[in-house]
Amino acid sequence: MPDNRAPTILVVDDTPANLLLLTQLLNGQAYDVRPVSHGAMALAAARTIRPDLILLDIRMPDKDGYAVCQELKSDPETSQIPIIFVSALDDIDGKVRAFECGGVDYITKPFQPAEVLARVRTHLALAQARTALEMANRELQRALAREAELARIDWLTGVYNRSHFYEIATHEFAVSTRYDQSLAICMFDVDYFKQINDRYGHLVGDQVLRAIAQTAARQIRAADCIGRFGGEEFILLLPNTDVTAGVMLAERLRTAITELRVPTEKGEITTTISLGVAGRQPADTSIERLIDRADQALYAAKRQGRNCVVGV
Repeated sequence: MPDNRAPTILVVDDTPANLLLLTQLLNGQAYDVRPVSHGAMALAAARTIRPDLILLDIRMPDKDGYAVCQELKSDPETSQIPIIFVSALDDIDGKVRAFECGGVDYITKPFQPAEVLARVRTHLALAQARTALEMANRELQRALAREAELARIDWLTGVYNRSHFYEIATHEFAVSTRYDQSLAICMFDVDYFKQINDRYGHLVGDQVLRAIAQTAARQIRAADCIGRFGGEEFILLLPNTDVTAGVMLAERLRTAITELRVPTEKGEITTTISLGVAGRQPADTSIERLIDRADQALYAAKRQGRNCVVGV
């Protein structure tokens, strides 16, 4: 429960004198007290106001406290609200049943005001601690998820790093081999990238790499995958894609990079890329073999003058 508001306590008792006494007692401690006198009213109120704590009588004419408690605990929206039973029933079976149906405590009537307040404070504090722990656990899970994601990402370009790309590619290669599906690998690198670094500096070179990586990521499908292979070299995994379709995609990417203007503090930078595409063949016994053939196609594109696509 938030610290900037008074805890809300739902008091349920069909005896007017008891209801008034508990309401006055708790109001005196600055709690936000909501009194109701019937079980059905308690269910409706709990689902509407979501109190921080419920004080619940057992003997009521329409629906007894056990039934109310069980319904609240079976509803995900109200299951975490702590319920303290307040009842004139003092037999052990009644108390055991109260705990079995989800109660966190049991106060016997006639009650002592100091005891009621002490138990209320205790269970409100426990509920607050549980809420804080749940929030901390959720934040920890988010942090762990972010950390795991960062471990898969190339810090400079924002695409997958080489090791995580290999994990995905190895899985996809196994699937495509088992079900005899098409699979293509496209490798590309930035033409004359050393000249960009030498002329404009490595910070500008980094900007160019980021722009190229993000442009490439926008060109591929959701089922495809892009990774940074090393330096200025990138790799695409293209499931359900043969070499012909892979070359078509590579050509679109080549055109997009040719038209790319990278704004930097030293002016707009333009560049080109060379690309090699390999489609899976029966002779490809591993993902490494398929990647190696795409790499050889990339070097063939460089030998042909760069800024072109070679498919094998």
